[in-house]
Amino acid sequence: MHREIERKFLVRGDGWRGRAEPVSYRQGYLARTSDRVVRVRVAGNKGLLTVKIKSGVISREEFEYSVPLEDAQAMLSALSPGEIIEKYRYTFEEKGAVWEVDEFLGANSGLIVAEIELKSEDQEFEKPDWLGDEVSRLSRYLNVELAQNPYCTWDAEKERNR
Repeated sequence: MHREIERKFLVRGDGWRGRAEPVSYRQGYLARTSDRVVRVRVAGNKGLLTVKIKSGVISREEFEYSVPLEDAQAMLSALSPGEIIEKYRYTFEEKGAVWEVDEFLGANSGLIVAEIELKSEDQEFEKPDWLGDEVSRLSRYLNVELAQNPYCTWDAEKERNR
């Protein structure tokens, strides 16, 4: 078990580009409740099965297991295309911290989010210039939410709710 404490930010500009090679990610959600999810993921050439259980505002208990690539691909194939998230992930170190920048594809194209994993919810860190607004506490930016309510629908949704 691993406790994941993560802060998430929108990305502005291209100051982060060129710091790492992208890894292709394809993931979907096999089960979800209000406080937990079961995710299958293909990251590059690796298959992963993950269970996340919410334990705080920005923290979750995470159980992640390697699975054969063919099994992960078969589980993803059983999902409908609208339940799958596709993105490129760039992982690199900057200002003494490891950053993961996700550049979303498909229905979430145009969304770029940076994440930093911390040891505590109040841990201090230096923010790179390319970081935009923090969205850690906005559930719509969680991948599990993006699978059901993709970024491309947000403007239409805002218009309907006026």
